[in-house]
Amino acid sequence: MKYIIILGDGMADEPLAELGGRTPLEYAEIPNMDRIAREGRCGMLRTVPDGFEPGSDVANLSILGYDPRTSYTGRGPLEAASMGIDLGEGEMAYRCNLVAVRDGVMEDFNAGHISSAEGAELLRDLDAALDGVRVHPGISYRNLMTVPGARGAVTTPPHDIVGQPITEFLPRGDDAERLLGCMERAREVFADHPVNQRRREEGKTPATEIWPWSGGKKPSLASFREKYGLAGGVISAVDLLAGIARLAGMEVIHVPGATGFIDTDYEAKARYAVDALDRLDFVYMHVEAPDEAGHMGSVEEKVRAIERLDEAIGIVLDRPDTAVAVLPDHPTPIRCKTHTADPVPFAVLGKGKDGVSAFSERGAKGGSLGLIEAPDFLSLFFSP
Repeated sequence: MKYIIILGDGMADEPLAELGGRTPLEYAEIPNMDRIAREGRCGMLRTVPDGFEPGSDVANLSILGYDPRTSYTGRGPLEAASMGIDLGEGEMAYRCNLVAVRDGVMEDFNAGHISSAEGAELLRDLDAALDGVRVHPGISYRNLMTVPGARGAVTTPPHDIVGQPITEFLPRGDDAERLLGCMERAREVFADHPVNQRRREEGKTPATEIWPWSGGKKPSLASFREKYGLAGGVISAVDLLAGIARLAGMEVIHVPGATGFIDTDYEAKARYAVDALDRLDFVYMHVEAPDEAGHMGSVEEKVRAIERLDEAIGIVLDRPDTAVAVLPDHPTPIRCKTHTADPVPFAVLGKGKDGVSAFSERGAKGGSLGLIEAPDFLSLFFSP
């Protein structure tokens, strides 16, 4: 038996008046997800433990069997692992967004989905202007900052404060002075930078500054193979998931055309996942697009992302002798444009059948598997 999880990031939502009181999952045409629910078993998954911010870092660690209460140190160090940055003693990594702040208000947490090449050019010049602290280009707006001799700071994810004044959300705590100094230096370097001049001329949003958040020191994760006796791999276009995979000793499967945005190549991810199962026991296929649509507050894009993911799932369902699970990591409701900690629906094909007829938040609540804590999910999924 082979195993695959198809993870639609932020796919869960709330009933929306514009969809006739249905959620995007209930409204979308998803025959393949519905088949998994109809021919399999459903339940609800609690992916965010009490006391934790609802984020993809905590949620995906939980789903992969790593309890955040003992394994989570911050999002930054997970992304550092993906980028091949080995944090030294006392060094912390912070996720470092390129953002757009206008008149003291967080206008855009991703600087108009700035390209990776543009971001790298901005950060190269910022890095040269900083003393001790380093900035490392990643994918699009998702970058990294490393701080030696760090002690930590209280920070806020920029996607949580779009449209709000930033003053009360600025870093505070032991590292705050250094982080604020770097943010000020970024404003100076970016103000008249050629990248931003070109973006303004093209009618695009400029990156006005950096926003560091979720810092931490290098975590220690048990080997996935040692935990489950299986060889596993991860498909994702974002550094966070690749970092978790590397720390867990899983294969990072690179897919051409995977962008981490709504224009990603869904079918290519599915094809690579199916091919990887020829050499691996388990593949975790992560798709960021529904989450991005949720942060945009776009009902249309979220429904479209869910439907395109469902089309790709058809490729996976054609593979014999494979147990398949589909689920989100957390909700990203259109209403609030950010993550919530509510339990998410899941459906598993290949582990028996219950009476659920379609995959949705409301449907899964009536599933036979009930409410499960996420760190226990893979043990259920891998059980005979």
